Amino acid sequence: MRYVSTRQASEAVSASQAIIRGIAPDGGLYVPESIPAVDTAFLLALCDMDYRDRAAAVLGLYLEEFTAEELRAITAVGYGGNFDDPHAAPLHQLDGDTAVLELWHGPTCAFKDMALQVMPRLLTASLRKNGEQRTASILVATSGDTGKAALEGFKDVPGTRIMVFYPRDGVSQMQRLQMVTQEGENVNVVAVEGNFDDAQTGVKRIFADREFAAALDERGYFLSSANSINWGRLAPQIAYYFSAYCDLVLAGRVQMGEKVDFCVPTGNFGDILAGWYAGRMGLPVGRLICASNANNVLTDFIAGGVYDKNRPFHQTSSPSMDILVSSNLERLLYCLCGSGEQVRGFMDQLSAAGRYDVGPDLRRAVQEQFVGGYCTDEQCAEQIAALWREHGYLADTHTAVACRVLKDLRAREGAARPCVVLSTASPFKFGAAVLAALGVVTDETGPALAEELAAFTGLPVPKPLAGLGEKKVRFDRWVAREDMPAAVAEFLS
Repeated sequence: MRYVSTRQASEAVSASQAIIRGIAPDGGLYVPESIPAVDTAFLLALCDMDYRDRAAAVLGLYLEEFTAEELRAITAVGYGGNFDDPHAAPLHQLDGDTAVLELWHGPTCAFKDMALQVMPRLLTASLRKNGEQRTASILVATSGDTGKAALEGFKDVPGTRIMVFYPRDGVSQMQRLQMVTQEGENVNVVAVEGNFDDAQTGVKRIFADREFAAALDERGYFLSSANSINWGRLAPQIAYYFSAYCDLVLAGRVQMGEKVDFCVPTGNFGDILAGWYAGRMGLPVGRLICASNANNVLTDFIAGGVYDKNRPFHQTSSPSMDILVSSNLERLLYCLCGSGEQVRGFMDQLSAAGRYDVGPDLRRAVQEQFVGGYCTDEQCAEQIAALWREHGYLADTHTAVACRVLKDLRAREGAARPCVVLSTASPFKFGAAVLAALGVVTDETGPALAEELAAFTGLPVPKPLAGLGEKKVRFDRWVAREDMPAAVAEFLS
């Protein structure tokens, strides 16, 4: 299978080349030339597998250069003892119509582990397949969880160095501590003055700077990405939609072939896009419910077909979704319209004017499977309290946003269809907001909040978060967005 750019100004490449490059030379994102199809027999076979083999089977449909043995070895390690649940992505049934897919049982307590415990191994294998001798320099912009997951995944991986940029005041205390105390000889972490979009734009500009890339090449480095703009990051996420569906079938919650909705707390659009790919492959996916916080640019886009980032930026209790430029939407638009020239026009308009209008045909195509909704911080807090009170279920702020959007959608429609809510982070990563939602008044800060939440709920603090306050801070630098290239050059000097 070959991969092409969403802007179609670059040649088609192999899967391993797409993973190595991360982003296409023309600035577009790599997508497969065709989407593989699955049938009922494939789904039934997955039902008999554990998560590791399910993931390997799904990845094998997209990564044809990799043997089945290679992929099984990669997923066996990626989803092994580093996860605190043997199922890796367990399904928790809330009620008769709603299940929660817990994607935060990995080493950083966030859903990004589902991809970033696999992607570094895919990258190193890709480097071998292409005879690449240079060092892969991974640049990451993070709104909170991707950074730590990428750092942990690439920590001391031979042939790689990784640098993470995060918004200086735009992550939770726990997320920041996870990053600035990161161990490893090949890692670096720098705060950026501004918000996530500033950090993400800065990274994209570095990737687009050919002179900068040429200078790195002379020193034996090349740039790649661990954000979901990299296909090697997105592809592993498709697998957990298949796994959740199989678990519903095995539990007798749905019949094989019955459609299931998925409600996804969404920022950069990669997590929910993986569900769209799963549906296009043949998984019985009903609607994809795109749940946003007050930064509701995607809600407005789905409703009206106009993407407009010219709006106030809100710092919310769900910081991983505090995003106004959702990079992976570009992939969806290309797949729906099939025109790299048209997508390039949209992206040029976004860069120049901060908005674009996809027109009525593309708007209807998006609305065929996507529905959007959002909630405020106050509504999010209400939902956290309600989930704990009514179900004894402790949710983080991002998961609560999705649950509230789903609740409001069902209230408007007066009906409930089977739905899986993607739970993207441990509630212990957002102790201050969760405790406040539960009515607990505290003067504690940082890691002590996790201990207080554990004492209140009787639930244990996840091992990766326990004792975080005692770890040494290694990275305390911050830069302006325009100084990001200099910071990268210094790290790779």
